Amino acid sequence: MLSYLARRFVYTVPILIGVSLVCFGLVHIAPGDPLVSVLPPDASADLQKVMLAIYGFDRPYAEQFAKWIWRALNGDLGSSIATGRPVTDEVIKAVGNTLRLAVVATFIGFLLGSLFGFVAGYFRDTFVDKLASALSVLGVSVPHYWLGMVLVIIFAAQLGWLPPTGAGPGGSSDWEWDWAHIRHMVLPAITMSVIPMGIVARTVRALVADILNQEFIVGLRAKGLTDVGVLLHVIKNAAPTALAVMGLQLGYLLGGSILIETVFSWPGTGNLLNAAIFQRDLPLLQGTILVLALFFVFLNLAVDVLQTALDPRIQRA
Repeated sequence: MLSYLARRFVYTVPILIGVSLVCFGLVHIAPGDPLVSVLPPDASADLQKVMLAIYGFDRPYAEQFAKWIWRALNGDLGSSIATGRPVTDEVIKAVGNTLRLAVVATFIGFLLGSLFGFVAGYFRDTFVDKLASALSVLGVSVPHYWLGMVLVIIFAAQLGWLPPTGAGPGGSSDWEWDWAHIRHMVLPAITMSVIPMGIVARTVRALVADILNQEFIVGLRAKGLTDVGVLLHVIKNAAPTALAVMGLQLGYLLGGSILIETVFSWPGTGNLLNAAIFQRDLPLLQGTILVLALFFVFLNLAVDVLQTALDPRIQRA
């Protein structure tokens, strides 16, 4: 087990290097002036050169990348061009808000998706299977930003049950686990959970249907094992793949929540990326993308380790 973990960590190193190169390269390839948020429209060429030198944008890309990586390894992602605040502080706060929302949404999606998938797979080719499969396809097909706006119209504007935007009372971004703050999470969490619910449901349905057709299930029934006992064996065999899908969906929600966070004005990485893109704030954009990418890489590593602990056959393979 330790040798497997060591190999996985070694394989992660080149991935981290590649991720950092892509983050730096894509941001610099994008068109636009990196100082558009701090320079006036009629700024002279001399002033532009001075500001470029201050922020280090006049240096060769290789030198800029080396300095950026060195500072990032020491926990310094630079300062935001637009606000002047440290990027690390901005990203940590935003990641915390997005992580809370993504974890809750993933839990809801995994719970409902697993339920629909097990029911559909266990009662395959029946009306229950068709209904559960239709719900999972609908969850994958519906645009989540459109669903978010519909939920706001129904539950916030018309019924007035839940707040439409923000992460806390009065637009506060400081989180506390009380009902006043949880109410703000309900609508965006439900909206974010729809896509992982559909993906998990379809995956689990296929797994359960395949496992039930295997020979060892026939042997378990021949030994007189009850339906509950058979179902426990099915869950045990389907769990590693289902957890891998759940881990990937959590990573996707962290990086792909920009539209949902914009709809609900949730102060997370999506809103931060949106502001950084429109303001051409390179340090903030680079830092946010790097942190999200690294989180995704280490999340995949954690899922691989968890899969190996649940199914030793993966380690032998």
